Amino acid sequence: MCRRLALLLSFDFVYYIMMMTHSDDLDARIGARVRAERESRGWSLTDLAKRALVSRAMIHKVERGESSPTANLLAKLSGAFGLSMSTLMARAELGQGRLLRKQDQPVWTDPVTGYLRRHVSPRSEMPLDLVHVTLPPGQEVPMPASAFAFIRQLIWVLDGNLVFVEGPARHEMQSGDCLELGPPADCVFRNESDRPCLYAVAVLRNS
Repeated sequence: MCRRLALLLSFDFVYYIMMMTHSDDLDARIGARVRAERESRGWSLTDLAKRALVSRAMIHKVERGESSPTANLLAKLSGAFGLSMSTLMARAELGQGRLLRKQDQPVWTDPVTGYLRRHVSPRSEMPLDLVHVTLPPGQEVPMPASAFAFIRQLIWVLDGNLVFVEGPARHEMQSGDCLELGPPADCVFRNESDRPCLYAVAVLRNS
């Protein structure tokens, strides 16, 4: 029994180290992508900070891979670039190819809420991204209107319950429900239940 427990603990430790390494590597790739997008526009850190309404110091840490960005921060940065969040993440995460197997689909976790985002669709010239999200119970993820300015989006609840606050409107969604987003507005994805909510997002991008 002790030997089996030690073996399980060793597996858990190895898995933890692998996940931490993957997370650090992804943070570095996201930071490099943010810097590349900024420099390609000839913007300084101050320019991007003003456009995204975030601190210059935070952007500097993200670009250097020293800080794990939150979903809200990534949404603000992508909006400042005139990109959807999915496009920004895809440019950081995905290689080429028409087939993206499950084990190769990039998974990113918000360090504050535990919001887990899996990019399902391959990188291609099609203006469509598919994303699978797991939102832990009792958590919420706010998104600025700028994150929705360049896209059309559908939210399809796969399991659990999702409250989606879209400007003044509150949508209470259950498994199987599908919502088309309206004009850009400050939004909140909220899980008010006691179990995880799984939903898919289909993003039709203009860039």
